[in-house]
Amino acid sequence: MSIEFLDPTHEDGVSGFVRAARLATLEGATVGFISNGKEGTKRFFAALEREFTQGLGVAKVVLLTKRNYSAPAEPGIMARTSEWDAVVAGVGD
Repeated sequence: MSIEFLDPTHEDGVSGFVRAARLATLEGATVGFISNGKEGTKRFFAALEREFTQGLGVAKVVLLTKRNYSAPAEPGIMARTSEWDAVVAGVGD
């Protein structure tokens, strides 16, 4: 019997990928939440929104939900990310 190990990294690697600069603060920022649409994300994102707005001074939270919980976010959602200062993607069951 043999065991096959699968490498989950992208075939093209990460060369050329540059991380976004960290924000000094979230105060006054617009933050996008991308939900996978499962039931467990509703209360989590509601609590996170309260913490971000009341505790961290975030000016605006935008919540978008993917159509298919197991697929990547649609191009329309990904296009909206350029309008935000930060993004939180969440998975819940």
